[in-house]
Amino acid sequence: MAKTTHIAIVSSPGFGHLVPIIEFSKRLIKNHPNFHVTCIIPSLGSPTESSKAYLKTLPSFIDFIFLPPINKEQLPQGVYVGRKIQLTVSYSLPSIHEVLKSLSSKVPLTALVVDILALQALEFAKEFNALSYFYFPSSAMVLSLLLHLPKLDEEVSGEYKDLIEPIKLPGCVPLLGVDLPDAIRNRPVEYYQHLLKSAKEMLKTDGIIINTFLEMEPGAIRALEEFGNGKSRLYPVGPITQKGSINEADKCLRWLDNHPPCSVLYVSFGSGGTLSQHQINELAAGLEWSGQRFLWVLRAPSNSASAAYLETENEDPLKFLPSGFLERTKEKGLVVASWAPQVQVLSHNSVGGFLSHCGWNSILESVQEGVPLITWPLFAEQKMNAVMLADGLKVALRPKVNEVGIVEKEEIAGVIKCLMEGGEGKGMRERMGNLKDSATNALKDGSSTQTLTQLARQWECLSGI
Repeated sequence: MAKTTHIAIVSSPGFGHLVPIIEFSKRLIKNHPNFHVTCIIPSLGSPTESSKAYLKTLPSFIDFIFLPPINKEQLPQGVYVGRKIQLTVSYSLPSIHEVLKSLSSKVPLTALVVDILALQALEFAKEFNALSYFYFPSSAMVLSLLLHLPKLDEEVSGEYKDLIEPIKLPGCVPLLGVDLPDAIRNRPVEYYQHLLKSAKEMLKTDGIIINTFLEMEPGAIRALEEFGNGKSRLYPVGPITQKGSINEADKCLRWLDNHPPCSVLYVSFGSGGTLSQHQINELAAGLEWSGQRFLWVLRAPSNSASAAYLETENEDPLKFLPSGFLERTKEKGLVVASWAPQVQVLSHNSVGGFLSHCGWNSILESVQEGVPLITWPLFAEQKMNAVMLADGLKVALRPKVNEVGIVEKEEIAGVIKCLMEGGEGKGMRERMGNLKDSATNALKDGSSTQTLTQLARQWECLSGI
């Protein structure tokens, strides 16, 4: 019987962090079947139905363990969502330790891989004689920001958002202070200090596994490989995305079948993004004024952009649309509540553009299907992603926001028409097509597959295979 190499991974709460690290595990096992992975999942409250349904589809070589949920009342009210996630992991550390102790008593653990927001769990790697890695589910540009944060903290005395000159990270497109992630832009004391500490801890690990690929971010990746004199190895293994099964009976896909190629704009703000009622009204008017076909995944309004990230939605979102909107747009538009099969939608030949919150999972899915974007960042690192797409890769348009943070209907209609009909949109579609080819090659026999093989062989050698 072939010897098996055992890996433990620790996710962080939230479907957007669970999926990438699990999909990494699936890719590892598909390419190297002699691995077995145990996924440890901290949770805030009961697991969502989407998480439970997703985990039921896993192959037999991946086990998962939901830890006892943390009581929401233990967490401070009104704190940044990243801080909530980090505290949930902190309170779950005794349970994580207990699971690792039980696992290591049965089989030797070769490596412990943790999500970036579960970095604290790496303190257990040495105790169980496992190598330590963290899995970074975002771009090399964002990783570069985090690793350079201690230096920036020394150089910048005021708030980053007030900087006049752009920040120039090695190998990356310049970005303004206002486009930094929420947790850095305003320096919220607790979480910002946590990030500073994490930046230093990252370089003590045995490696950083990152969900990007060389051809998409060559400058940033090359610069990161040299960062800190190459103390911590970088493993770009992306694009890693979820590939769902096609349901031909799905309402969205059946509706898309009735429209011409590249004629529909897909509108979605990810697994947790929400808009205010005012912004929903403006977006509805902009879609209508543009005259373009659209498929809109709508969530109930909230004044918190990340309101749905760790919460379950109960209200019918369609009742928050402007009066008569559905009737007036029924020939050209479809609005669905809360969820759509995004990968299948983006791969449909009638979809020609994606208005997105710029979460990294959504960006990689769009890249893999060759669909250009309209960027609509809401929280976390999404503004940085928007800068990379619009200014760096030039595969996206970024609407202007007014002085009170609203994108107005005239602006929305204009960028939609530009992307779907204009010459600028055509050029973006061609560039995105080239990027799609690069992503396909990276996963076929190219850079990302070679990197994953290199990492797997290191682990196999340590486990005696």
